[in-house]
Amino acid sequence: MLVNNAGVLFCDPYDAIPEDHKREILAVNLEAPAALITALAPQMRTRKSGRVVNVASVAAFTGHPDLWYGITKAGIINLTKAWARELGPHGVLVNAVAPGPTQTAMYDQLPQSRKDAVMRSVYSGRACTPEEVAQTIVWLGTSSPDYLSGTTVDVNNGSYPR
Repeated sequence: MLVNNAGVLFCDPYDAIPEDHKREILAVNLEAPAALITALAPQMRTRKSGRVVNVASVAAFTGHPDLWYGITKAGIINLTKAWARELGPHGVLVNAVAPGPTQTAMYDQLPQSRKDAVMRSVYSGRACTPEEVAQTIVWLGTSSPDYLSGTTVDVNNGSYPR
């Protein structure tokens, strides 16, 4: 099983995104997962089995306040669907999770006003725990149905960034 779970985010305004921030977000959030899948796909094809779980974000579904973060997470969903199509005939499942606000260092760096806005849309009124996201990743990577591939499981409790 491969889990692509690295990610970076910067809180830069749309009109003032430093080039080095853009390059880092693209490299970590999108290019690295694509390279890892590409590197492991031949062995999975040969074995005729394997599971890949990519960590996207609810940022993929909206005009996210962090432009390049949202772009890369939308790209992860497309990457998931493309590799699911490519590897499916070889018995390999490729899925993604799209967490909402999760209690991590990345979430902690957000301005309080953004946290407050997101929390107004969360049904439970709290951020997700990393363990709750991990439970979904483990399920997709070990015991989800063999027919489930190319999909994204939202772990968001109603939240979508505004």
